[in-house]
Amino acid sequence: MVFSFRCFSFSFGEEIEYETRIETKTTSTDTFYTASSNFNGHITDSQASDLQILAGKPSKLRVFTVAELKFATRNFSTSSKIGEGGFGSVYRGVVKSLDHPFNEIQIAVKLANGGLQGHKQWVTEVNVLGQIEHPNLVKLIGYCAEDDEDRTHRLLVYEYMLNGSLADWLSSGSVAPLSWPMRLKVARDAACALAYLHQQTPTPIIFRDFKPSNILLDDEWNAKLSDFGFARLGPLDGHTHVTTRVVGTYGYADPEYSLTGHLRTDCDVWSYGVFLYVLITGKPPINLNLPKDEQHLLEWLKPFLRHGKFRLIVDPRIKGQFPLQSAKELATIAETCLLRNRNMRPKMSRVFNMLNELITDSLLETIPPFVSVVDRERVSDRWKVSHEQQSSTIVKVKRKRMFVCLPHLGYSKK
Repeated sequence: MVFSFRCFSFSFGEEIEYETRIETKTTSTDTFYTASSNFNGHITDSQASDLQILAGKPSKLRVFTVAELKFATRNFSTSSKIGEGGFGSVYRGVVKSLDHPFNEIQIAVKLANGGLQGHKQWVTEVNVLGQIEHPNLVKLIGYCAEDDEDRTHRLLVYEYMLNGSLADWLSSGSVAPLSWPMRLKVARDAACALAYLHQQTPTPIIFRDFKPSNILLDDEWNAKLSDFGFARLGPLDGHTHVTTRVVGTYGYADPEYSLTGHLRTDCDVWSYGVFLYVLITGKPPINLNLPKDEQHLLEWLKPFLRHGKFRLIVDPRIKGQFPLQSAKELATIAETCLLRNRNMRPKMSRVFNMLNELITDSLLETIPPFVSVVDRERVSDRWKVSHEQQSSTIVKVKRKRMFVCLPHLGYSKK
């Protein structure tokens, strides 16, 4: 059975209609589209809206039925619910492996909200994560597209990420603050993911909504990007940018993109620079509940950086257990990402290499899994390393071996 449905893409006043067909009996996804272009050195959002170039490749996604996912999540019970976002609700579940029928797979099922925006994000997620794979991208296992008399069902099935989102661990209500070495590891994992999207896919992919809540942590504390609903293809050869409506989280969006709607890969680089300061300080980019001179993170930082009081901006929950030089060098990387001149910002592969210069092999090898209060009684004493012990690991600038970010392979040493 083929489900055919219609949606729209917007290009500043011009409305383009296209049709997407999802085959539920096979694992292929095909996108049929019409698009218009202009001749001003850029391409319109309608051309990039569903990442149609990626969708021409065969997909390895598993097709689920609504009945299967209801059984997996206990009929989407409240006890199975693990999250709620703009796209829809997320539920934890268990399904049988197709390769090993006696094995079970922990999954996270995202139930799309109704309406045009939810449908568009659902299509984009299928088209992006159905075609690319990387150790620092959350794996999309499959999808469900069914219509019945009552409603339209659009669901996405991901690998389950045991340790939740980075935003949870950076919040003041977290069980324990992330240690400095763990923050550096997360920064490098995220940089690796963006470098892959920008420079190692057939056509550059702009994530467009980079923020801690879209970075998830697996059972080994590896960071992975999630939620590709706003992703767009980057400009094709001969074009400088994609013109699109502005989306993204307030505080992380590139100011020039916010003003013009001109989207390029360096918009993600700006967001990453803000993200590094969030890691350093433990503060959100915008907090309107604070006094006026503290509400905007990048403005609040300036006096401390100008007067050499860098130690005062580092997250106080770390309690001083961090190498000061390491924190300063991470801030230097952030500043290069936040250059107002977009053409002077580094590529994410360069950012990744700068982080390699900052992080040593010994640092990564000594980071134990961060054990939560819930799990602490179920693990052996050898993992019960205190926060102070984790954070006091010495960070060296020079290293004997460098980590390289490779597509499909993750990190390799040379």
